[in-house]
Amino acid sequence: MSQSTQRIANCKAWPYREALKLLKRFEKAPPEKGFVLFETGFGASGLPHIGTFGEVARTTMVRQAFKTISDLPTKLICFADDMDGLRKVPANIPNPEMMHQNLGRPVSRIPDPFGTHESFGAHNNARLRAFLDAFGFEYEFLSSSECYASGRFDQTLLQILANYEAVREVILPTLGPERRQTYSPFLPICPKTGRVLQVRIVERDEAAGTITYEDDGGEAVVVPVTGGHCKLQWKADWAMRWRALDVDYEMSGKDLIESVKLSAEIEKILGGRPPEGFIFELFLDENGEKISKSRGNGLTIDEWLRYASPESLSLFMYQNPQRAKRLFFDVIPKTVDEYYQHLATFEGLSEAARLESPVYHIHGGKPPTVDLPVGFSMLLNLVGTANTDDKEVLWGFIASYAPGAGPQANPELDRLIDFAINYFKDFVAPTKSYRLPDPTEAAALTFLLERLRALPPDADGETIQTVLYDAGKAHDFANLRDWFRALYEILLGQPQGPRMGNFIALYGLERSIDLIEKVLAGQTAA
Repeated sequence: MSQSTQRIANCKAWPYREALKLLKRFEKAPPEKGFVLFETGFGASGLPHIGTFGEVARTTMVRQAFKTISDLPTKLICFADDMDGLRKVPANIPNPEMMHQNLGRPVSRIPDPFGTHESFGAHNNARLRAFLDAFGFEYEFLSSSECYASGRFDQTLLQILANYEAVREVILPTLGPERRQTYSPFLPICPKTGRVLQVRIVERDEAAGTITYEDDGGEAVVVPVTGGHCKLQWKADWAMRWRALDVDYEMSGKDLIESVKLSAEIEKILGGRPPEGFIFELFLDENGEKISKSRGNGLTIDEWLRYASPESLSLFMYQNPQRAKRLFFDVIPKTVDEYYQHLATFEGLSEAARLESPVYHIHGGKPPTVDLPVGFSMLLNLVGTANTDDKEVLWGFIASYAPGAGPQANPELDRLIDFAINYFKDFVAPTKSYRLPDPTEAAALTFLLERLRALPPDADGETIQTVLYDAGKAHDFANLRDWFRALYEILLGQPQGPRMGNFIALYGLERSIDLIEKVLAGQTAA
């Protein structure tokens, strides 16, 4: 085994563990279709959200890792289930009255409430594709309605019909007594109303490829199972898609564990081999509840990109995929800073350690080199303390702190300033709450003020940090964390903040002295 192969075999990064698992699938023979097919699914009944992006990003990371250990060609399909009947009206869309009138119809056959596309499904699909394209994902987009209507699924649908009872036997044990009596894997689409029907099938004709049901008036209605006249129930539909497309890899959320098992059983009945998979944990909103595309809770894709870079979002997706995580606005600053910290340390890592670095997987093995003299959290505090959203003024502070820094020399930092201004205005400024010092804190601030006045104007952050420690130690703080918390609350109006020595150096020693003098004179720093 070569050193390179040994490093990958020992790598703990989850994309490589998944890639190695997938490689074993083809130990005996390569895929007959000529490539390894990755798939990710999208429910087109609601607007795309970050969880949707996460599936594509994570699957892409596995695909990239696979490419480094195998010469087999690969393809990624992003599949939209826009044949699904609309069960309820999402809370975050216009024209809800019109949508209520179309409940039960496939989302690809419902007018677009936004008025920009031929259908609601087409609108949501376009939103998803535009976002994925903006990220530069390499993928092929398929929609359920197109695959059903074009006949691409016809052969496998006829297989389902031929194995009708065997498929039912997989699903029936999971249903209640009443539902068992009417369950059919096929959901006919009513020729009159266009709605997806959950009705009892009274007859089926394998030779003709049709099923028969009775409508509300008791009349027998015969429909083909092919050509988009029917769609399949969810678990049978998933299995059918795996079989028809010959999917090799698909990950899914923890809430679909049972669906994965049942769909795998159905695909085996159809003569296929279930894809390799990865179960990830779900994202939670600020209240710890599961994010739902229909409810619109949690963060949207556009919201994250107003406050942070796409790469930071990819980092959030990479980290701990099998642990439930809160996905709300307050995770952004920490994630952004962590992304740039990983970039800064990447060059100094060993070859083996690089394979386990998040930025290796975010950037397909080739992370960029970025000069970032100021982090995101520091920028947030600078915007607030300087009380300005003027980028030229903010660059003046930064250039004093890091000579030579500027928009041309540091374009990544220039982009980060825009994010910081937006985030500060929307989330930090409304929560600012300054207070005056108590007697112990005032004494420590007076001591600090004297020591800061004695420093040279160009004192660096470490020198200032030492002075801060000395001021805390010289007074009655049982824990220095209490001292720094006091500094944050008094000077920055928040319970936590950046490394204060570096922040004072960035804000400027003279301005910081003026700020402390103001506080000691009985005025808040606001």
